[in-house]
Amino acid sequence: MLLRLAWRNVWRNRLRSSIMVAAMVFGLLGAVLMSGFVIAMTNSMIENAIKYQTSHLQLHNPKFIVGEELAAWLPEADGLATQIRQQPGVAAVTVRQLVDGMLASAASTRGVRINGIDLEQEVAVTALAESLAEGGLLPADGRNPIMVSRRNAERLNLRIGSKVVLTFTDAGGEVTGAAFRVCGFFKTPLSGFDDANVYVRRSDLAGLTGLDQAHELAVRLESDALSDQVKTALVALVGAQATVRDWGEVQPILAAMTASVDQTNSILAAVFMAALGFGIVNIMLMSVFERTREFGVLMATGMTKAKVLTLIIIEALFLGGSGGLLGMAVSWLVLALLGRVGLPFGAMAEGLGVYGVDTVLYPEVPGSYYLSMFALVLVTSLLAAFYPARQILKKSPVEALTERH
Repeated sequence: MLLRLAWRNVWRNRLRSSIMVAAMVFGLLGAVLMSGFVIAMTNSMIENAIKYQTSHLQLHNPKFIVGEELAAWLPEADGLATQIRQQPGVAAVTVRQLVDGMLASAASTRGVRINGIDLEQEVAVTALAESLAEGGLLPADGRNPIMVSRRNAERLNLRIGSKVVLTFTDAGGEVTGAAFRVCGFFKTPLSGFDDANVYVRRSDLAGLTGLDQAHELAVRLESDALSDQVKTALVALVGAQATVRDWGEVQPILAAMTASVDQTNSILAAVFMAALGFGIVNIMLMSVFERTREFGVLMATGMTKAKVLTLIIIEALFLGGSGGLLGMAVSWLVLALLGRVGLPFGAMAEGLGVYGVDTVLYPEVPGSYYLSMFALVLVTSLLAAFYPARQILKKSPVEALTERH
Protein backbone atom coordinates (compact mmCIF):
# COMPACT_ATOMS: atom_id res chain seq x y z
CA MET A 1 0.00 0.00 0.00
CA LEU A 2 2.81 2.42 0.86
CA LEU A 3 4.47 1.83 -2.52
CA ARG A 4 1.27 2.56 -4.43
CA LEU A 5 0.51 5.62 -2.30
CA ALA A 6 4.06 6.95 -2.66
CA TRP A 7 4.02 6.57 -6.46
CA ARG A 8 0.72 8.45 -6.70
CA ASN A 9 2.02 11.20 -4.41
CA VAL A 10 5.13 11.69 -6.55
CA TRP A 11 3.03 12.31 -9.66
CA ARG A 12 0.26 14.22 -7.93
CA ASN A 13 1.91 17.40 -9.19
CA ARG A 14 3.15 16.14 -12.54
CA LEU A 15 4.66 19.40 -13.73
CA ARG A 16 6.82 19.85 -10.64
CA SER A 17 7.98 16.23 -10.58
CA SER A 18 8.65 16.27 -14.34
CA ILE A 19 10.79 19.40 -14.02
CA MET A 20 12.81 17.75 -11.26
CA VAL A 21 13.26 14.56 -13.27
CA ALA A 22 14.30 16.57 -16.34
CA ALA A 23 16.84 18.50 -14.25
CA MET A 24 18.25 15.22 -12.98
CA VAL A 25 18.49 13.85 -16.53
CA PHE A 26 20.40 16.88 -17.82
CA GLY A 27 22.57 16.99 -14.72
CA LEU A 28 23.48 13.32 -15.01
CA LEU A 29 24.11 13.71 -18.73
CA GLY A 30 26.48 16.61 -18.05
CA ALA A 31 28.32 14.74 -15.29
CA VAL A 32 28.69 11.56 -17.38
CA LEU A 33 29.78 13.49 -20.49
CA MET A 34 32.40 15.41 -18.53
CA SER A 35 33.72 12.20 -17.02
CA GLY A 36 33.71 10.57 -20.45
CA PHE A 37 35.76 13.38 -21.95
CA VAL A 38 38.21 13.38 -19.05
CA ILE A 39 38.72 9.64 -19.51
CA ALA A 40 38.99 10.00 -23.31
CA MET A 41 41.54 12.82 -23.02
CA THR A 42 43.59 10.84 -20.54
CA ASN A 43 43.55 7.71 -22.67
CA SER A 44 44.46 9.78 -25.74
CA MET A 45 47.46 11.35 -23.98
CA ILE A 46 48.72 7.98 -22.76
CA GLU A 47 48.22 6.21 -26.10
CA ASN A 48 49.92 8.97 -28.08
CA ALA A 49 52.82 9.21 -25.63
CA ILE A 50 53.42 5.47 -25.90
CA LYS A 51 52.80 5.38 -29.64
CA TYR A 52 55.07 8.25 -30.67
CA GLN A 53 57.34 9.21 -27.80
CA THR A 54 58.05 6.92 -24.86
CA SER A 55 57.03 3.40 -25.97
CA HIS A 56 56.07 1.08 -23.12
CA LEU A 57 59.58 0.82 -21.69
CA GLN A 58 62.89 2.60 -22.17
CA LEU A 59 66.43 1.61 -21.18
CA HIS A 60 69.24 4.12 -20.60
CA ASN A 61 72.62 4.38 -18.99
CA PRO A 62 71.86 5.82 -15.50
CA LYS A 63 74.26 8.71 -16.22
CA PHE A 64 72.35 9.59 -19.39
CA ILE A 65 69.15 10.10 -17.41
CA VAL A 66 70.93 12.63 -15.19
CA GLY A 67 72.83 14.65 -17.78
CA GLU A 68 71.99 13.25 -21.25
CA GLU A 69 75.67 13.33 -22.12
CA LEU A 70 76.93 11.86 -25.36
CA ALA A 71 79.46 9.75 -23.47
CA ALA A 72 76.74 8.10 -21.33
CA TRP A 73 75.99 5.34 -23.82
CA LEU A 74 74.59 1.85 -23.22
CA PRO A 75 77.19 -0.93 -23.30
CA GLU A 76 76.52 -3.52 -26.02
CA ALA A 77 73.17 -1.94 -26.88
CA ASP A 78 72.56 -4.03 -30.02
CA GLY A 79 73.30 -7.30 -28.23
CA LEU A 80 71.09 -6.25 -25.35
CA ALA A 81 68.29 -5.43 -27.80
CA THR A 82 68.55 -8.93 -29.24
CA GLN A 83 68.18 -10.46 -25.77
CA ILE A 84 65.19 -8.24 -24.97
CA ARG A 85 63.40 -9.25 -28.17
CA GLN A 86 63.47 -12.84 -26.93
CA GLN A 87 61.66 -11.96 -23.69
CA PRO A 88 57.99 -13.03 -23.38
CA GLY A 89 55.58 -10.16 -23.99
CA VAL A 90 58.05 -8.04 -26.00
CA ALA A 91 56.78 -7.13 -29.48
CA ALA A 92 59.68 -5.02 -30.79
CA VAL A 93 62.79 -3.08 -29.76
CA THR A 94 64.51 -0.13 -31.40
CA VAL A 95 68.06 1.14 -30.76
CA ARG A 96 68.71 4.89 -30.90
CA GLN A 97 71.68 7.22 -30.69
CA LEU A 98 70.59 10.58 -29.25
CA VAL A 99 72.31 13.94 -29.58
CA ASP A 100 71.12 17.45 -28.74
CA GLY A 101 71.98 19.99 -31.40
CA MET A 102 70.83 22.81 -33.64
CA LEU A 103 68.79 22.55 -36.83
CA ALA A 104 69.49 25.47 -39.18
CA SER A 105 68.13 26.61 -42.52
CA ALA A 106 68.57 29.80 -44.46
CA ALA A 107 65.49 31.16 -42.68
CA SER A 108 65.98 30.25 -39.02
CA THR A 109 67.54 27.98 -36.38
CA ARG A 110 66.00 25.70 -33.76
CA GLY A 111 67.29 23.50 -30.96
CA VAL A 112 66.35 19.84 -31.49
CA ARG A 113 66.94 16.30 -30.26
CA ILE A 114 68.62 14.36 -33.08
CA ASN A 115 67.40 10.76 -33.16
CA GLY A 116 69.76 8.41 -34.95
CA ILE A 117 67.58 5.41 -35.82
CA ASP A 118 67.44 2.19 -37.78
CA LEU A 119 64.26 2.71 -39.77
CA GLU A 120 63.09 -0.90 -39.78
CA GLN A 121 63.37 -1.12 -36.00
CA GLU A 122 61.82 2.30 -35.42
CA VAL A 123 58.64 1.74 -37.43
CA ALA A 124 58.11 -1.56 -35.57
CA VAL A 125 58.12 0.27 -32.22
CA THR A 126 56.67 3.74 -32.92
CA ALA A 127 54.08 5.17 -35.31
CA LEU A 128 56.68 7.07 -37.34
CA ALA A 129 55.34 5.67 -40.61
CA GLU A 130 51.77 6.64 -39.70
CA SER A 131 52.87 10.17 -38.83
CA LEU A 132 54.41 10.79 -42.27
CA ALA A 133 52.71 13.94 -43.61
CA GLU A 134 54.67 14.51 -46.82
CA GLY A 135 57.61 13.01 -48.67
CA GLY A 136 59.07 9.67 -47.57
CA LEU A 137 60.74 7.90 -44.68
CA LEU A 138 64.51 7.74 -44.33
CA PRO A 139 65.84 5.92 -47.43
CA ALA A 140 68.43 3.18 -47.21
CA ASP A 141 70.74 4.98 -49.63
CA GLY A 142 71.56 8.59 -50.40
CA ARG A 143 73.69 11.04 -48.44
CA ASN A 144 72.46 12.32 -45.09
CA PRO A 145 68.65 12.26 -45.37
CA ILE A 146 66.64 13.79 -42.53
CA MET A 147 63.01 13.83 -41.40
CA VAL A 148 61.70 16.97 -39.72
CA SER A 149 58.28 17.80 -38.34
CA ARG A 150 55.73 19.76 -40.31
CA ARG A 151 55.80 22.44 -37.60
CA ASN A 152 59.56 22.93 -37.91
CA ALA A 153 59.33 22.84 -41.69
CA GLU A 154 56.93 25.79 -41.61
CA ARG A 155 59.09 27.73 -39.16
CA LEU A 156 62.31 27.10 -41.06
CA ASN A 157 60.67 27.51 -44.47
CA LEU A 158 61.60 24.01 -45.61
CA ARG A 159 60.34 21.87 -48.48
CA ILE A 160 61.05 18.31 -49.52
CA GLY A 161 64.61 18.35 -50.84
CA SER A 162 65.62 21.44 -48.85
CA LYS A 163 69.10 21.47 -47.33
CA VAL A 164 69.55 21.97 -43.58
CA VAL A 165 72.58 21.94 -41.32
CA LEU A 166 72.79 20.01 -38.05
CA THR A 167 75.33 21.26 -35.51
CA PHE A 168 76.24 19.41 -32.31
CA THR A 169 79.11 18.31 -30.11
CA ASP A 170 80.93 15.09 -31.05
CA ALA A 171 82.43 12.42 -28.79
CA GLY A 172 85.65 14.41 -28.50
CA GLY A 173 83.86 17.50 -27.22
CA GLU A 174 84.36 19.40 -30.47
CA VAL A 175 81.55 21.22 -32.25
CA THR A 176 80.79 19.53 -35.53
CA GLY A 177 78.03 19.48 -38.08
CA ALA A 178 76.96 18.44 -41.54
CA ALA A 179 74.47 19.25 -44.23
CA PHE A 180 71.36 17.06 -44.51
CA ARG A 181 68.64 16.95 -47.14
CA VAL A 182 64.98 16.79 -46.09
CA CYS A 183 63.32 13.58 -47.28
CA GLY A 184 60.03 13.83 -45.40
CA PHE A 185 57.84 15.70 -42.93
CA PHE A 186 56.14 14.03 -39.98
CA LYS A 187 53.22 15.25 -37.88
CA THR A 188 52.12 13.70 -34.57
CA PRO A 189 49.42 14.72 -32.06
CA LEU A 190 52.25 15.83 -29.72
CA SER A 191 53.17 19.36 -30.78
CA GLY A 192 55.93 19.61 -28.19
CA PHE A 193 57.48 16.40 -29.48
CA ASP A 194 57.29 17.68 -33.06
CA ASP A 195 59.03 20.90 -32.09
CA ALA A 196 61.91 19.10 -30.41
CA ASN A 197 62.79 16.10 -32.60
CA VAL A 198 64.31 15.20 -35.96
CA TYR A 199 65.22 11.76 -37.37
CA VAL A 200 68.37 10.73 -39.21
CA ARG A 201 69.97 7.38 -39.96
CA ARG A 202 71.90 6.03 -37.02
CA SER A 203 74.87 5.19 -39.23
CA ASP A 204 75.07 8.79 -40.50
CA LEU A 205 74.93 10.22 -36.98
CA ALA A 206 77.51 7.74 -35.69
CA GLY A 207 79.91 8.81 -38.42
CA LEU A 208 79.60 12.44 -37.40
CA THR A 209 79.75 11.96 -33.62
CA GLY A 210 82.59 9.46 -33.82
CA LEU A 211 80.61 7.21 -31.47
CA ASP A 212 79.41 3.83 -32.70
CA GLN A 213 77.18 3.32 -29.66
CA ALA A 214 73.56 3.87 -28.66
CA HIS A 215 71.94 5.78 -25.83
CA GLU A 216 68.42 4.42 -25.75
CA LEU A 217 66.47 1.22 -26.21
CA ALA A 218 62.72 1.66 -26.66
CA VAL A 219 60.52 -1.39 -26.12
CA ARG A 220 57.01 -1.98 -27.42
CA LEU A 221 55.02 -4.68 -25.63
CA GLU A 222 52.30 -6.99 -26.87
CA SER A 223 49.92 -5.56 -24.27
CA ASP A 224 49.83 -2.59 -21.92
CA ALA A 225 48.95 -4.97 -19.09
CA LEU A 226 52.36 -6.66 -19.38
CA SER A 227 54.32 -3.54 -18.48
CA ASP A 228 55.07 -4.39 -14.85
CA GLN A 229 55.82 -8.03 -15.62
CA VAL A 230 58.22 -7.31 -18.48
CA LYS A 231 59.85 -4.43 -16.61
CA THR A 232 60.66 -6.76 -13.73
CA ALA A 233 62.17 -9.30 -16.13
CA LEU A 234 64.28 -6.63 -17.87
CA VAL A 235 65.57 -5.22 -14.59
CA ALA A 236 66.81 -8.70 -13.71
CA LEU A 237 68.29 -9.10 -17.21
CA VAL A 238 70.26 -5.85 -17.46
CA GLY A 239 71.31 -5.49 -13.83
CA ALA A 240 73.17 -2.29 -13.03
CA GLN A 241 74.29 -1.53 -16.59
CA ALA A 242 70.98 0.12 -17.52
CA THR A 243 67.95 1.74 -15.93
CA VAL A 244 64.56 0.41 -17.05
CA ARG A 245 61.68 2.91 -16.93
CA ASP A 246 58.06 2.68 -18.01
CA TRP A 247 56.19 5.52 -19.72
CA GLY A 248 55.03 6.94 -16.39
CA GLU A 249 58.61 7.31 -15.16
CA VAL A 250 59.75 8.81 -18.46
CA GLN A 251 56.83 11.28 -18.40
CA PRO A 252 56.10 11.89 -14.68
CA ILE A 253 53.92 14.95 -15.35
CA LEU A 254 51.66 12.92 -17.63
CA ALA A 255 51.55 10.12 -15.07
CA ALA A 256 50.50 12.60 -12.39
CA MET A 257 47.77 14.01 -14.63
CA THR A 258 46.36 10.57 -15.40
CA ALA A 259 46.48 9.57 -11.74
CA SER A 260 44.09 12.43 -10.93
CA VAL A 261 41.35 11.19 -13.28
CA ASP A 262 39.47 9.33 -10.54
CA GLN A 263 39.67 12.35 -8.24
CA THR A 264 38.38 14.61 -11.02
CA ASN A 265 35.43 12.32 -11.72
CA SER A 266 34.73 12.07 -7.99
CA ILE A 267 34.61 15.86 -7.71
CA LEU A 268 32.22 16.08 -10.67
CA ALA A 269 29.98 13.44 -9.09
CA ALA A 270 30.08 15.19 -5.70
CA VAL A 271 29.07 18.55 -7.21
CA PHE A 272 26.18 16.95 -9.08
CA MET A 273 25.00 15.00 -6.04
CA ALA A 274 25.07 18.13 -3.88
CA ALA A 275 22.92 20.00 -6.40
CA LEU A 276 20.64 16.97 -6.72
CA GLY A 277 20.26 16.72 -2.96
CA PHE A 278 19.19 20.35 -2.61
CA GLY A 279 16.74 19.92 -5.48
CA ILE A 280 15.09 16.87 -3.94
CA VAL A 281 14.93 18.52 -0.51
CA ASN A 282 13.19 21.52 -2.11
CA ILE A 283 10.69 19.37 -4.02
CA MET A 284 9.95 17.16 -1.04
CA LEU A 285 9.55 20.15 1.31
CA MET A 286 6.95 21.70 -0.97
CA SER A 287 5.21 18.37 -1.34
CA VAL A 288 5.19 17.69 2.40
CA PHE A 289 4.04 21.18 3.41
CA GLU A 290 1.20 21.01 0.89
CA ARG A 291 0.03 17.80 2.55
CA THR A 292 0.55 18.68 6.20
CA ARG A 293 -3.12 18.30 7.07
CA GLU A 294 -3.23 15.08 5.04
CA PHE A 295 -0.37 13.66 7.11
CA GLY A 296 -2.22 14.80 10.21
CA VAL A 297 -5.25 12.79 9.15
CA LEU A 298 -3.08 9.72 8.48
CA MET A 299 -1.43 9.96 11.90
CA ALA A 300 -4.76 10.62 13.61
CA THR A 301 -6.29 7.51 12.05
CA GLY A 302 -3.49 5.25 13.29
CA MET A 303 -0.53 5.53 10.86
CA THR A 304 2.64 5.47 12.91
CA LYS A 305 5.38 8.04 12.49
CA ALA A 306 7.67 5.23 11.25
CA LYS A 307 5.27 4.55 8.39
CA VAL A 308 5.00 8.26 7.60
CA LEU A 309 8.79 8.43 7.47
CA THR A 310 8.87 5.34 5.25
CA LEU A 311 6.28 6.88 2.93
CA ILE A 312 8.27 10.08 2.47
CA ILE A 313 11.49 8.13 1.92
CA ILE A 314 9.85 5.95 -0.72
CA GLU A 315 8.52 9.04 -2.51
CA ALA A 316 12.04 10.52 -2.59
CA LEU A 317 13.47 7.22 -3.85
CA PHE A 318 10.82 7.01 -6.58
CA LEU A 319 11.61 10.57 -7.64
CA GLY A 320 15.38 10.00 -7.60
CA GLY A 321 15.13 6.55 -9.15
CA SER A 322 12.98 7.80 -12.03
CA GLY A 323 15.38 10.62 -12.82
CA GLY A 324 18.41 8.39 -12.29
CA LEU A 325 17.21 5.61 -14.60
CA LEU A 326 16.16 8.02 -17.34
CA GLY A 327 19.39 10.02 -16.93
CA MET A 328 21.56 6.91 -17.19
CA ALA A 329 19.67 5.73 -20.28
CA VAL A 330 20.02 9.11 -22.03
CA SER A 331 23.70 9.34 -21.05
CA TRP A 332 24.40 5.86 -22.37
CA LEU A 333 22.72 6.65 -25.70
CA VAL A 334 24.59 9.96 -26.11
CA LEU A 335 27.97 8.40 -25.25
CA ALA A 336 27.29 5.47 -27.57
CA LEU A 337 26.67 7.97 -30.39
CA LEU A 338 29.73 10.10 -29.60
CA GLY A 339 31.78 6.94 -29.17
CA ARG A 340 31.05 6.16 -32.82
CA VAL A 341 31.26 9.56 -34.51
CA GLY A 342 33.62 11.31 -32.09
CA LEU A 343 33.71 14.99 -31.24
CA PRO A 344 36.18 17.19 -33.17
CA PHE A 345 37.85 20.01 -31.28
CA GLY A 346 38.41 22.28 -34.25
CA ALA A 347 40.36 25.40 -33.30
CA MET A 348 41.09 23.99 -29.83
CA ALA A 349 43.06 21.08 -31.31
CA GLU A 350 46.24 23.14 -31.70
CA GLY A 351 46.31 24.01 -28.02
CA LEU A 352 45.50 20.47 -26.92
CA GLY A 353 48.42 19.21 -29.00
CA VAL A 354 50.71 20.45 -26.22
CA TYR A 355 49.29 17.64 -24.08
CA GLY A 356 49.22 15.06 -26.85
CA VAL A 357 45.43 14.97 -27.19
CA ASP A 358 43.91 13.85 -30.50
CA THR A 359 41.92 16.35 -32.54
CA VAL A 360 38.86 14.06 -32.29
CA LEU A 361 37.89 12.45 -29.00
CA TYR A 362 35.61 9.46 -28.42
CA PRO A 363 34.24 9.80 -24.88
CA GLU A 364 33.55 6.66 -22.91
CA VAL A 365 32.94 5.58 -19.34
CA PRO A 366 33.04 2.04 -17.91
CA GLY A 367 29.79 0.25 -17.18
CA SER A 368 30.55 0.33 -13.47
CA TYR A 369 30.42 4.15 -13.60
CA TYR A 370 26.73 4.09 -14.57
CA LEU A 371 25.94 1.74 -11.69
CA SER A 372 27.92 3.90 -9.26
CA MET A 373 26.17 7.08 -10.35
CA PHE A 374 22.73 5.48 -10.09
CA ALA A 375 23.56 4.16 -6.62
CA LEU A 376 24.73 7.65 -5.59
CA VAL A 377 21.47 9.13 -6.87
CA LEU A 378 19.47 6.71 -4.72
CA VAL A 379 21.62 7.37 -1.64
CA THR A 380 21.34 11.14 -2.17
CA SER A 381 17.56 10.83 -2.56
CA LEU A 382 17.38 8.80 0.62
CA LEU A 383 19.37 11.33 2.65
CA ALA A 384 17.46 14.25 1.14
CA ALA A 385 14.16 12.80 2.41
CA PHE A 386 15.00 13.02 6.10
CA TYR A 387 14.82 16.78 6.52
CA PRO A 388 11.32 17.16 4.96
CA ALA A 389 10.18 14.12 6.94
CA ARG A 390 11.45 15.67 10.17
CA GLN A 391 9.31 18.76 9.58
CA ILE A 392 6.20 16.58 9.67
CA LEU A 393 7.22 14.06 12.30
CA LYS A 394 7.98 16.73 14.89
CA LYS A 395 4.32 17.80 14.76
CA SER A 396 1.54 16.10 16.66
CA PRO A 397 -1.57 14.97 14.71
CA VAL A 398 -3.55 17.89 16.17
CA GLU A 399 -0.87 20.43 15.12
CA ALA A 400 -0.72 18.93 11.61
CA LEU A 401 -4.53 19.03 11.26
CA THR A 402 -4.72 22.69 12.27
CA GLU A 403 -1.72 23.72 10.09
CA ARG A 404 -2.55 25.92 7.11
CA HIS A 405 -0.26 26.33 4.05
